[in-house]
Amino acid sequence: MGNGRCLLLLFCISCGLIVSSRGVFPEPDQNVNIPTGWIPVGRVLASDQILLTFALKQQNTDKLHKLLEQVSDRHSPKYGKYLSLDQLSSLIQPSEATLKTVWTWLRDNGVQNCSTVQTLDFLKCFMSASTAEKLLTGSKFIRYTDGHRTVIRSPVKYEIPEEVAKHVDAVGGVHRFPLKNTVISKAWRTGQRRKAGFHLGVTPSVVRKRYNLTANDVGSHATSSQAVVQFLEQYFHQMDLVLFMKLFGGSFPHHTKVDKVIGRQGGIKAGLEASLDVEYIMSTGANIATWVFSNGGRHESQEPFLEWLVLLSNMSSVPWVHSISYGDDEDSLSMAYMERVNIEFKKAGVRGLTILFASGDDGAGCREVTKGVNTFEPSFPASSPYVTTVGGTSFKNPFEITAEVSDFISGGGFSNVFKMPDYQAVAVKSYLKRMKSLPPASYYNVSGRAYPDVAALSDNYWIVSNFIPIPWISGTSASTPVFGGILALINDRRFQKGLPALGFVNPLLYSFQGNGTSGAFFDVTEGCHLGCLDEKTEGRGFCASPSWDPVTGWGTPNYPELLKALLIGKVDDP
Repeated sequence: MGNGRCLLLLFCISCGLIVSSRGVFPEPDQNVNIPTGWIPVGRVLASDQILLTFALKQQNTDKLHKLLEQVSDRHSPKYGKYLSLDQLSSLIQPSEATLKTVWTWLRDNGVQNCSTVQTLDFLKCFMSASTAEKLLTGSKFIRYTDGHRTVIRSPVKYEIPEEVAKHVDAVGGVHRFPLKNTVISKAWRTGQRRKAGFHLGVTPSVVRKRYNLTANDVGSHATSSQAVVQFLEQYFHQMDLVLFMKLFGGSFPHHTKVDKVIGRQGGIKAGLEASLDVEYIMSTGANIATWVFSNGGRHESQEPFLEWLVLLSNMSSVPWVHSISYGDDEDSLSMAYMERVNIEFKKAGVRGLTILFASGDDGAGCREVTKGVNTFEPSFPASSPYVTTVGGTSFKNPFEITAEVSDFISGGGFSNVFKMPDYQAVAVKSYLKRMKSLPPASYYNVSGRAYPDVAALSDNYWIVSNFIPIPWISGTSASTPVFGGILALINDRRFQKGLPALGFVNPLLYSFQGNGTSGAFFDVTEGCHLGCLDEKTEGRGFCASPSWDPVTGWGTPNYPELLKALLIGKVDDP
């Protein structure tokens, strides 16, 4: 996992800096309100150890953006010509001035215990709380608990010297709180106790039949790989996977063991999230090498999501497809942080990685701006223009494997901070033009990045967790690993034909419109998702429609046709 050199994580987005008389606020718009459920239990001791992650300002980010467009565009001569980690490092690693300035600042403040990554653009440093508060002027570290976990965070914004702020983007481990796990059985959540015979539920055989996967549609190429990413003490149990495959594996070839775990895998109880992700990416992307990234957030000041991004910058060999069921409210994060995360997604894209995020389980979301005035609340990273976002559907007839309708919980909408990328402009504007009934214009940013891009079944799954078969698990945490497994299978077929990995697949997915490949998706045209519970929206967000929509994207995968559409190289290839 890299060379073990010292790592520093500092973020610097110049347009977001605010200079005070003492220094600079790198993240002036970061929400420092304490999330509901977290209770302060006192100031940390001066000697308590804090872990800060700094993201150093990178070079050539404009070239990185251009290169991502080229390697993702099959009309470009550079299509599929991905970079190695060494080549990426040469492109974006911080300047000598940046490295010298930041390291000098840290050492002058007595910070010595740091580690870096191969790309040199992240640093992780351990220091005492007193040193951290001296380094980050204005910070005030307090220990919080939610009854199960404790974290160390500062409810006060921090400053750094102006001469240092020119070289950093933001500091991790200061403000952002970990999210609570929300992946539970829908039956338990609603208090309903339905008879077992009411709904047989979604199993691997149901998924594979609906999306036209045969027993022969499994991986076989040696270099195929896929991964799920877990956070917040979410663990899977290997024996759960064995039992799941025994109960639901069907007749198709499949693995019954995860190939590699990155991070610590432990805990007495398996998590529903982890069990769901592992079991369905391995039964959909069957017979493909599977990794699990386990980012537990074991240190109280660690940001697990950031930890995963740091890992990617220090691993020369990583899986081609990543499925992540994680998100936060867009308005709760600083612009500097989100912009830096987007750069990390671009870094993954130019390496040929496909990154999928769940669209969330709150529909369009809802945020009260002022008393009685609401707006929709986008989710990030679902709203990032540089990932593929997966929404959710349900069977129209719960007793049969038939057409799908949108799942009312399926996250979707429009980013408030990222503009609509060119690759989706035609599809999104067509939706807005043809829809006769849309939410009030004040509820969403009509020019923002729209999501999701695609969808899959997200309702009433069976899993095995802690040796117990559990029904009615629902959420886009189910649809995302399913779609991830589909893309991993397509990668496998591409490798067999000597083609490169799909990489950042959005430009290709949106190019299908009107070019005869519409059969690649089962179009979902019915159903709406949740909005705000007020008179203006009456609890409804956006609704599905023919072609693309902000509830189910292009729809759900028809594997044989999607394979044909994506089994292509450059346009001038024979």
